Amino acid sequence: MILHQLIDYETLRIIWWVLLGVLLIGFAIMDGFDLGAAALLPFVAKTDLERRVVINSIGPTWEGNQVWLILGGGAIFAAWPPLYAVSFSGFYLAMFAILFALILRPVGFKYRSKREDVRWRTTWDWALFVGGAVPALIFGVAVGNVLRGVPFHFNGDLRIFYDGTTLFELLNPFALLCGLVSVAMLVMHGAAWIILKTDGPVAERARTYGGIAALLTVVLFLLGGIATWIAVDGYHIVSTVNPMGPSNPLAKTVTKAAGAWFENYGTQPVTLLAPLLGLVGASGAYVFIGARREVAALLASSLSIAGIITTVGVSMFPFILPSSVDPNSSLTVWDASSSHMTLFIMLVVAVVFVPIIIAYTSWVYHVMWGKVDEKAIRDDRGHAY
Repeated sequence: MILHQLIDYETLRIIWWVLLGVLLIGFAIMDGFDLGAAALLPFVAKTDLERRVVINSIGPTWEGNQVWLILGGGAIFAAWPPLYAVSFSGFYLAMFAILFALILRPVGFKYRSKREDVRWRTTWDWALFVGGAVPALIFGVAVGNVLRGVPFHFNGDLRIFYDGTTLFELLNPFALLCGLVSVAMLVMHGAAWIILKTDGPVAERARTYGGIAALLTVVLFLLGGIATWIAVDGYHIVSTVNPMGPSNPLAKTVTKAAGAWFENYGTQPVTLLAPLLGLVGASGAYVFIGARREVAALLASSLSIAGIITTVGVSMFPFILPSSVDPNSSLTVWDASSSHMTLFIMLVVAVVFVPIIIAYTSWVYHVMWGKVDEKAIRDDRGHAY
């Protein structure tokens, strides 16, 4: 028996669907508090020294946290090539906006304190704000558009055609609601991180904003669910599906139906744990922030992020990118993956290297554990941001 046949094609597809979700959750949790903290920078820190405290709470680790974004993009490219092709071409302008905002972060970190000029530093503070708030918003907007369906189709030769026009069509009301869920969620997470890593007035302001963001996360997440039920048609496969078959998105028949994104909750009640976790996690973050239980607040916000992202995944399964103009062209777990051999080789690589990344990341956070205060900034002029 050939080694890669030890795991059948269907199981490998499911494994990589789960791993893609894990990578996206890992990015949202690990880099999410960086984005949230940057978005809060102009509001929780009033003086130059206070802003340096916030920047130095995320400065030593933000680059390592972006490894999860690279891993997620790499996994999409190698495991789900049609998904990569459609999303990175169809969302090109949105991706460019995200990359531009993310580029502002390293420049802001490095350049901000190079000059004593107030205007210079204020400009870079707002650049860091843009680098945190804009990606948080656009990531959520992208998820909203995925739930509604993306305007693409395949021809008979499986060539991909994107039928969208401008960036502004992505900014529809439902997608913007999802963007606000994302912003509230990551601001909550960023506030929990600032509370954990700082003290004094900065932490107190973060506690106020974090509590508000946690409540908004609960309210907006519920509104998103209601809007999905009322205004967004889901997708449903009505033909026979071969989970072991070749990747051909046109080898199925798909219809759109109201409430289709909620079918999995009826057939698999265990999936209800995902939205429940999103709500309970955000509610717990609110309670723990108010109770000054710093670690518990960060863990609760992390659980909320995991629950909210998982909710999207389990609601859509087996779809990963539905088509709004030709439902039959929609990409699913069963027809958008790489070959059996490719998925198996990637799984072996992931089994070897992902634990190494997690172990190294854990060691880094162990070394960097502890609060950042104004005294530490003054005493470390040569290395602090």
